[in-house]
Amino acid sequence: MLREDLKKELDKLNDEQLKKIADFIAFIECQSRQVASSVPFWQSATPSERAREFREWAIQLPKGSPSLPDEAFSRDSIYE
Repeated sequence: MLREDLKKELDKLNDEQLKKIADFIAFIECQSRQVASSVPFWQSATPSERAREFREWAIQLPKGSPSLPDEAFSRDSIYE
């Protein structure tokens, strides 16, 4: 019903009015994309998508980095 009423009203408009409506529609679409992109990935992704993203991130980490020495993992070294 609403769709048909809108179509009838659009048919009555001149080119300048239609241009304004087209601009408004583009604005609304842009806003909806911004809202969708403002949701963090971890909230919108499925568990498998988050896992894949984490694995891809881990793969790009440097592989030849030196590890911490064993004493860094010791509690005794904290309280010296």
